[in-house]
Amino acid sequence: MEFYKQLTLEQRYGIYSLIKTGHTQSEIANVIGVHKSTVSRELRRNHGGRGYRYQQAHRKAIDRRKKGKVPLRIDRGTWAMIKALIGEDWSPEQISGWLKLEMNIFVSHEWIYQHILLDKESGGHLYRHLRCRKKRKRRYGSNDRRGQIRNKASIDERPPIVETRERLGDWEADTIIGKRHKQAIVSITERKSRLSLIYKVEQKTSDQVTKAINRLLLPIKHYVHTVTSDNGKEFAGHEVLAKKLDAEFYFAHPYSSFERGLNENTNGLIRQYFPKGRDFTTITNEEIIRTIKKLNNRPRKCLGFKTPNQVFFGGANCCT
Repeated sequence: MEFYKQLTLEQRYGIYSLIKTGHTQSEIANVIGVHKSTVSRELRRNHGGRGYRYQQAHRKAIDRRKKGKVPLRIDRGTWAMIKALIGEDWSPEQISGWLKLEMNIFVSHEWIYQHILLDKESGGHLYRHLRCRKKRKRRYGSNDRRGQIRNKASIDERPPIVETRERLGDWEADTIIGKRHKQAIVSITERKSRLSLIYKVEQKTSDQVTKAINRLLLPIKHYVHTVTSDNGKEFAGHEVLAKKLDAEFYFAHPYSSFERGLNENTNGLIRQYFPKGRDFTTITNEEIIRTIKKLNNRPRKCLGFKTPNQVFFGGANCCT
């Protein structure tokens, strides 16, 4: 399917000169490389009092695009709510889906994107809440000699139900390293609900990571069936965790981050708040708590624009 594209000034000059020499609209379309309906539309919309003049036609088209750019068709109260959600770091797609699901308000995510861009052009700062879309480098190799972890169970032994995401209680675990490898964040994510929990540790040691995961999951241990991590030495305390949580602990294959794709993606979301250049020694408990709230109170497209909190705690309550 061919889509309509805006004519260039050169193409409009071609229309002007070919009209002067008596060519038909079909002939003009063939010469400038567009459909004949495009030529017809151009002559109809940009015809002036003294006929078709290419410079005047080009100005009219540009002015029309500026005037028609994302007209405000919602009330001020709805726009104020959208701006508030942008301020909570919700993406335009999340906002659009949530408004439709919870408020019965239909606003396209593209509409919201355009208003953010217009706000930026006028000196606003809404764009700063958009997530960076630069691809992160994948860790397919490393100079870190991770050593051997005793008595570990391979992901190949994990129950098939974990892949289906049909139940609550299957978690993925990882760590995020701070600037100059000082301090770290332990990150765990529940596969079905996408609920994310994080905890800062002074050092990325097995003892501290084990304690961090216990602190995060023990309060909800009834909804912990499995935990899956990579082969980092910080997860050497897996047997202690499995016993305390009454759960099974599994390890992905080396350099196979795709087997924990959800956790890898979640780490990217966390980096929005704690970027690679951030000194983790400056992170406060208040920042950790605020980040957890932001991550779990944003609607997700994969959840039908419900939030992780809604899916996890709603599902958990149904099971109690």
